Amino acid sequence: MKPPSRELCLVCKGARLLCGERYCPLLQKIRIQRPREGRLSDLVYGKSPSVFVGHQSYPNVYVGPMTSLDDERAGLLDNPREWYGSSLNDIVEMRSLLLRSKKRQMVKDINPFTEEVQEIALASKPVYVENRFKKAPSYSFSFSSINQPMGPSGILEKLSLAENPRIPKKVERVVSDELRAGESLVDLYGHKFDVYYLTRIFSSGALGSMDDRRLVPTRWSITAVDDIISRELMKDVRTYPSINEYMLYHNRYLDNHFQILLIPGRWEFEQFEAWAPRTLWTLSASRPVIVQENEPFAGRTTYAAKQGGGYYASRFAVTEFLHKIKRQARAVVFREISEGYVVPVGVWEVRENVREALDKKPLCFKTLEGALRHLDGRLRLPVRNYLHRSEVLRQKRITDFI
Repeated sequence: MKPPSRELCLVCKGARLLCGERYCPLLQKIRIQRPREGRLSDLVYGKSPSVFVGHQSYPNVYVGPMTSLDDERAGLLDNPREWYGSSLNDIVEMRSLLLRSKKRQMVKDINPFTEEVQEIALASKPVYVENRFKKAPSYSFSFSSINQPMGPSGILEKLSLAENPRIPKKVERVVSDELRAGESLVDLYGHKFDVYYLTRIFSSGALGSMDDRRLVPTRWSITAVDDIISRELMKDVRTYPSINEYMLYHNRYLDNHFQILLIPGRWEFEQFEAWAPRTLWTLSASRPVIVQENEPFAGRTTYAAKQGGGYYASRFAVTEFLHKIKRQARAVVFREISEGYVVPVGVWEVRENVREALDKKPLCFKTLEGALRHLDGRLRLPVRNYLHRSEVLRQKRITDFI
């Protein structure tokens, strides 16, 4: 978080919020950073709820446990499913309590260190670990559109597990069966294992045949798990009967506004992202920027590069819902991102926003025109701005109506 200008900060002094933020980013950083720095040394003992695998310099990447600086909240700090409803401020503070340990590893190496990393990832509860660093970790904070925010980090010299991890028996069986990684994920998801837990297992390289096992960068594993499970769910969704009315769902969280329109017909998916101007990602834009991605009934064969992980997180939540109600539909997701979304928190926000929307009672309409008319009053941008970009909605009679 950087101030917009030194002159503005000097006049404001954190009291008048002249930058337009809801709290002073500089004062908040100091408030969070100073207590954490006092707990960082070359030897850190605590509970590890997860592991993190970097992507830079692949296939020679940094990998290591995420260790909590607050044992009481260790299970919460890397569990986005439990974060819904928390403020941006709360999320940043929680993530500042996770220390990332880093050690270089080739992704296909199997050694005592990578085996310990896998045990931590497979554990159903946080595991006590002892991290010995080359020097005391440094406090910093980084953000990503895919991963959750990252706090302090240090170069790991030695890792020791201080207890035996508790690994679910079903997971032990799947890991020992050496099924293909995708088959293992689908099997475990079918047995109600959470998608966030599956992501860290997949990232640790614990799945697949022994010859094919490798560490997977965390940011890649998040999107891969969403994609793999969603594509499997689609196989069933395509066989289900269609919904018989137009259903509109909505939700708003962390300055992300979602409207989800389900239309009778065969499965299709489309998502719009509309970014407000003058955010960190649209500093040069004077008007909203709309990005569109879609796929037909048969699915897509190329990566949704314009939206990246957000596309797959949203599609996962939609297919999960349709599979649950045993119906198929043409799904159009409208995501409008407001100016208040000042730092990215990761695609879990998209996944949970869509899940939360679909958990509500929908507004139902007999015609598409009626649904679009209502939608036009709920979106920040006129619905016509989306229609002429749409592959699912773009039909002459609808355009004429608008």
